[in-house]
Amino acid sequence: MSASTSEAQAPTATPSPVSVLFARGVIARLATWPALRISVDQSWGGPDSSAKRTWLASVIVDAFEEEDPKPDATYVELTLLQVMEDEFDTVLEDGSAEIVATDIAKLWAEVQNGNDVLVKRLEEEADKAKGRKIEVEEAPADNSDWEDESGEESDGDEDDAPMLVEPETKSAKPEPEIDEDGFTTVKGKGTRHR
Repeated sequence: MSASTSEAQAPTATPSPVSVLFARGVIARLATWPALRISVDQSWGGPDSSAKRTWLASVIVDAFEEEDPKPDATYVELTLLQVMEDEFDTVLEDGSAEIVATDIAKLWAEVQNGNDVLVKRLEEEADKAKGRKIEVEEAPADNSDWEDESGEESDGDEDDAPMLVEPETKSAKPEPEIDEDGFTTVKGKGTRHR
C-alpha cells in the first residue's frame, strides 16, 4: 500500500537558486510600489489583498520562468495594470507600472548573470518601507453628472475606482443665478420644458 501512497504524491521540483533570487527581488519590488502598497493597506482587493500581492509576484515569476521568449518590460507593465484593475479596482495612469516593469525586467537580466546586488537593494528598501503608511490623498468628491467615453451619462454616486493620479481639471461650473428675492434659479440639463 505504501507504493500507491508514494504514487499519489507527485515529486515537486526544487526551484533553482536563480529562480529563488528573482522571486525575492520581484516580491521586494512589489512591496515598495506605492500604488500596490496603498491598494493592499486599504484592502481595495478585499480581505485577501495581501495574498493577491503575493499571487501577482508568482504570476510575474512564472511568466519569466515558463515563457519563451522571455517577457519584456511592456509585458510586465500590462500585467501589472491589468491585475491592479481586475483585482484592486484601481486604474493607474501615473506611469508607476512602467517603472516597476522596467525594474523587474532589469532584475531578471541581473539575476541571470548571478548578480544579487539589485535584489539585496530592493529587499533593504522593502524592509525600510514596512510599517510606514503611505498617505492617500483622495480626489475631491464630484457628485455632478458626467459623460463617460461611451457617451452614456452616469452619476457620481457610483463606486468608482480610487484615483491615484491628479484628476484632469474640468471647466469651472457657472455660478448659480440668484434672483432679486434671494432664490437660486435651477436650470435643467439639456431638457426643454414646454
